[in-house]
Amino acid sequence: MSSRPLVASTFSSPEWQALLGFCSFQPAPSNRTFDVAKLVALAETHGMTGQLATKLSRHGAAHGELLQNTLRPTKRAQVLATIPLIAEMFRVVDILAAAKIEAVVVKGPVLAVRAFGDPSARQYGDVDFLLRSADIARASAVLIAAGFEPHIPADAIHAQKRPGQYMFRRTGANSLIELHTERTLRYFPRPLPINHFFQRSTTVSIDGRPIPALAAEDEFVLISVHGAKHFWERLMWIADVAAIVHRNPELDWRRVRRSAVNVGAERMVRVALLLAERLLLAPVPRLMIRDVEADTACAKIVRKIESWLPYAGSEPPALVERALFRFQMRGQLLAGARYLTRLSLTPTEEDWVDSDAPAAALRESLRRPFRLAKKYRRNRNVPGS
Repeated sequence: MSSRPLVASTFSSPEWQALLGFCSFQPAPSNRTFDVAKLVALAETHGMTGQLATKLSRHGAAHGELLQNTLRPTKRAQVLATIPLIAEMFRVVDILAAAKIEAVVVKGPVLAVRAFGDPSARQYGDVDFLLRSADIARASAVLIAAGFEPHIPADAIHAQKRPGQYMFRRTGANSLIELHTERTLRYFPRPLPINHFFQRSTTVSIDGRPIPALAAEDEFVLISVHGAKHFWERLMWIADVAAIVHRNPELDWRRVRRSAVNVGAERMVRVALLLAERLLLAPVPRLMIRDVEADTACAKIVRKIESWLPYAGSEPPALVERALFRFQMRGQLLAGARYLTRLSLTPTEEDWVDSDAPAAALRESLRRPFRLAKKYRRNRNVPGS
């Protein structure tokens, strides 16, 4: 008997095709028979419960009533989970503003509003803030003073070590807050021009409150990089892209292109757009069609992503595939090699050693590729691997 999880069994199945059809931006609900429980499990694993429930409320379909009834508890739980997260977001916005620390909310509730018009419409488990690296020590201090417990110790912050993110959780609360800086966003191929991002920043209204946010064009680049960081292993990230394209016709695609060029994410943006078109039928914007078509590698990359996407991370790309994907994301030979090398050798908190010795940083860099190789080595004896 196969040890694959339920989601893996739906690869190229009626449930996967039904999920794509129901969540498409040119709706074409499947008339094929599918298992309702499997479809709901697949939607939940891909973070698509909210979108599926919304689409079903607009389109009649076979199994429609049964499917909506099955979805309802999951959708209700998702809505209830966002309430404390949004409350915690408001609290941290006020704390940072009182300390005169400039910060914007990225992804999470802001993205949900931009993409779907509702902060509870998509799944997220934390609230992410972007601020300057120069402000991280002070931001950590004011959050700790307000009762938040840090995941990254103060001595590591003062030593200017570079974690994947600075995580905080308020004592007695479950909501997770993550602080990011231009230094932690390591998957941007070039350093994030954070001052320019802040100069173009705006606000998004959530529950009647203006929440500081990136310009929509800069956020689009950020979610494209984020999807590439995670190998586009969840349909929800592709749905974000498709929804932004569909819901925001006023988006300035020339500015998106310039922002992508500034951080070396041109191909990441093209792949994001092509995925949204191929899977959820959100047409590539007219001003980007030539860019996407001229970059012929994008179609090959998208086909590769489609081979692992339905499994929702339960069958991740093998180590060599991961390395090749990182390399290809930069679009040029030398740039790709530099990008892959940097990601392979720049340590995060998982690579840190408990030492202040001068050689500690070198040890951390050298141990990282071995840790990654161990983590992502695939056992070819597992059925279906």
